[in-house]
Amino acid sequence: MASYSTMLILLPIFLLCFVVAAASTADLNQDFEITWGDGRAKILNNGELLTLSLDKASGSGFQSKHEYLFGKIDMQLKLVPGNSAGTVTAYYLSSKGSTWDEIDFEFLGNLSGDPYILHTNVFSQGKGNREQQFYLWFDPTADFHTYSILWNSQRIIFSVDGTPIREFKNQELNGVPFPKSQPMRIYSSLWNADDWATRGGLVKTDWSQAPFTASYKNFNAEACVWTSGASSCSSATSSNANNRAWLSQDLDSTSQDRLKWVQTNYMIYNYCADTKRFPQGLPVECTAS
Repeated sequence: MASYSTMLILLPIFLLCFVVAAASTADLNQDFEITWGDGRAKILNNGELLTLSLDKASGSGFQSKHEYLFGKIDMQLKLVPGNSAGTVTAYYLSSKGSTWDEIDFEFLGNLSGDPYILHTNVFSQGKGNREQQFYLWFDPTADFHTYSILWNSQRIIFSVDGTPIREFKNQELNGVPFPKSQPMRIYSSLWNADDWATRGGLVKTDWSQAPFTASYKNFNAEACVWTSGASSCSSATSSNANNRAWLSQDLDSTSQDRLKWVQTNYMIYNYCADTKRFPQGLPVECTAS
């Protein structure tokens, strides 16, 4: 049974999840386009639902119609159920070019009954290798849950159902590039990665379980849209000018407590603790104050 203190932490999370689900009713046709998959990706129910499917021949994917430079972006996902070993559902922001920026959620499938691994990473100027991985405190295949990226000039916060799981701070003063000048699109794909995704590639995809399907709904973006070299947030007279608290948002004390709870109980890998991987010393952002 959960402790009383844990219940106090979780209660507002559940309430927030309900509010987000109730408030988001966007037509996915307006925001996204299918990019590959030969019909395996579909936008259904007048834009209320998007599904990606994977079979032995191909996976599928979509991207946002807009590019963004900073924002608070929410999407509800329901992951591939059952034996999803070998599959990866990727949901991320990325720019283009050889020195691209990227903010990643990747969901690594597993054998039926085993937990999914939520893999996160941040690339800046083409450099990544900043992985943190988590188990989730619920079954992500049983229902939709909200996965959020808050991205402003000072930090990137990854959240699940309103609970922060990771914060990547701007450490430019310590020589660490930070994604803040390249607009990014939202991308998602469902694909076969059984050479590495499940137990390092030991467990292969069982194609008798195909097609594998992941579902998406209730997209919401409070964001600066980048169009023709200009940001929609550059105009102080914009109707949204007074609703941009996320541009300077950080973690308050309650959110910091939730972050610590997740990282203490559910983090299974942190590059900043991997001294074997970095024998010459941990990356600067891991040790800077």
